[in-house]
Amino acid sequence: MYTVRKKAIYAILFLSPLVFIFLSLFIGRYHVPLPAIIEILWSKLTLGYCNLPDTYVSIVWDIRLPRAILGALVGGCLAISGASFQGLFRNPLVSSGILGVSSGAGFGAALAILIFSTTSYIYIFAFCFGGLAVLMSYMIGRVYNTTPAIMLVLGGVIVSSVFSALISFAKYVADPYDQLPAIVFWLMGSLASARFQDIAVAGIPMAVGIAGLFAIRWRINVLSMGDKEARSLGINTALSKGIVIFCATLATAGAVCVSGIIGWVGLVIPHIGRMLVGNDNRVLIPASLSLGACFMLLVDNMGRVITGSEIPLGILTAIVGGPFFVYLLKKTKGGGW
Repeated sequence: MYTVRKKAIYAILFLSPLVFIFLSLFIGRYHVPLPAIIEILWSKLTLGYCNLPDTYVSIVWDIRLPRAILGALVGGCLAISGASFQGLFRNPLVSSGILGVSSGAGFGAALAILIFSTTSYIYIFAFCFGGLAVLMSYMIGRVYNTTPAIMLVLGGVIVSSVFSALISFAKYVADPYDQLPAIVFWLMGSLASARFQDIAVAGIPMAVGIAGLFAIRWRINVLSMGDKEARSLGINTALSKGIVIFCATLATAGAVCVSGIIGWVGLVIPHIGRMLVGNDNRVLIPASLSLGACFMLLVDNMGRVITGSEIPLGILTAIVGGPFFVYLLKKTKGGGW
């Protein structure tokens, strides 16, 4: 009976993102009926003719579908990175931005908005500065020629503070009528401008990061036991930590550069995964990927329908994630983490 229940949970976790993506095609102010959506998807996938108004095709294929796919990727990447970092640092309170990648990417985007006006430069600068922030955190963590977890976390706190100050400075010098609103809106997080080109560009680092974490997820179990235990089992701890950090950073930076700063996903979702499948990272990593994708799509759809104008994702994830994390604390009493 227990095995059947586990298989059912795994099947639901695997299929849920696909279901959420499909349901997202219906949500919006412009109603598109189910037969029209199916016909549009079938015609596009088979390269056939679609006998429907161009408005329907544009809404479903050019606006809602890339937004749903990108939202699933962003949520999955943030959640899987958070789960990896929590296992690596043996700390239930760390998230995907613990090493400063979110703050670094935020400053990169703000700098690009100040200097350029095209979206492509925002993606490039956000991704590069996100990676730079993690590299700086890693270098600070090696101040004693070692990389203990506490030093990496402290390095991330320092770098995040520095880049947060730089973001504030960028806001201070920005044009208050044009650049400042763009910076503020980007920092709050949104998928409103999602296109297939964004998936093609940001999907590469996200896919590489996800594949790397999937490949090394069993070693996170060993690393979570401590450095001495991992070395006694023949694990190169420095190399394994570097791979986990590199892959998690790639996934997070790829997500943040197209969505803006979205908090709480990498903190809350892994704990929900532990409640469902346990602490084994071989199962928790895929579960976090699925749950993160579903959570982001749910929040994005809420943001589109609650009010007349879209609510930024960063606001909604904090409103939903904060109280839910309190519920998790009460339910688990901090045990089993």
